[in-house]
Amino acid sequence: MKKPTLTAIPGGQTNPAAEKFYNDMTADVFARTIWGEARGEGVPGMEAVACVVLNRVKRANQKGGYWWGNNIIQVCQKPYQFSCWNRADPNFRKLLAVDASDLYFATAMRVANRAIAGVLKDSTGGATHYHARGTLPYWAKGEAASAEIGRHVFYNVKNES
Repeated sequence: MKKPTLTAIPGGQTNPAAEKFYNDMTADVFARTIWGEARGEGVPGMEAVACVVLNRVKRANQKGGYWWGNNIIQVCQKPYQFSCWNRADPNFRKLLAVDASDLYFATAMRVANRAIAGVLKDSTGGATHYHARGTLPYWAKGEAASAEIGRHVFYNVKNES
């Protein structure tokens, strides 16, 4: 049996099927992140989480790359950044199993698609971080909140290593 070979796509050509697969995967990971982090926050809370992801991608592009990732998938799945992706999180298995029959996931998918299309207004003041009210993570000490939406407090953290 002959082994399959991998071939690069010749100069400048694109593969529409591969692009569609990647775009669909991006939207899916993004929607799962939004659902996992903010399904109980309504559309404004879901949109705010989407803005944080986009603001991180924007910051990475401005800096020519950043530790939390350079695209939506990398930012969403960076370990310990969005707790819904942590394998020890009690909702991780739910996150993997949810589908469009869940009203909140269908809403998260719509929010993700609007964010990817660039038609989502940033309600967070450029936030790159957030936390639940009632907690104070180490990184939030001394930082001024840029927005409070639902049960989350948002911050545009500029001096982060």
